[in-house]
Amino acid sequence: MNKREFKDRVYGELAKITKAFGNSHRMEIIDLLAQGPFTVEQIANYTGMPVANASQHLQILKNAKLVTVSRQGNFINYALASENVFGAWSGLRKLGHVYNAEVEKVVNDFRKGHGGMDPVDAVSLAQMIKNDEVVVLDVRPEEEYNRGHIHRAISTPVDELAKHLKKLPKSKVIVAYCRGPFCVYADQAVAFLNKKGYSAKRLDDGFPDWVLKGLPVG
Repeated sequence: MNKREFKDRVYGELAKITKAFGNSHRMEIIDLLAQGPFTVEQIANYTGMPVANASQHLQILKNAKLVTVSRQGNFINYALASENVFGAWSGLRKLGHVYNAEVEKVVNDFRKGHGGMDPVDAVSLAQMIKNDEVVVLDVRPEEEYNRGHIHRAISTPVDELAKHLKKLPKSKVIVAYCRGPFCVYADQAVAFLNKKGYSAKRLDDGFPDWVLKGLPVG
């Protein structure tokens, strides 16, 4: 193998990975799978895709070695191949925020439509938790909370938030978080809480980013 053949082959193999990332639906699937394993039916439900389409995208991710498949009883689960896959997605997401102003505009426009948001970064939240200055709500589905969550966070799925209001103190800041910066559960929770007279903010990232930073988990 000469130098040209070597470069063509190695860059060609790497291009398979970037091609797998290069689709909006597959990016959303990777973002979802950062929470843990899901069946194709669950993935289709959460992403709003037909099962057949979700299955096709998962096959492409699997062929690129970004996703693995395992069987649990009658269910077939899909999961990220390793935390490196989420690390690559996180880096790509940050690149988009820095170099594509439209990404930031879309996010800001959406949050303005929900009454505006006052995000908290992960390091600040960790310090607030340590100082007992905050109530942290995990507004993802309970199944995802049970797989892992921020230290001292309370499982409060966004659809059940109204039932938990009486247990939430108005004397403390409430910070809601979900799957990541593009997950809207936290935005919905913060908008609802602020309307009810609470001082609520959202974590600017999600649980997988918290783990990536090595911050305390439960």
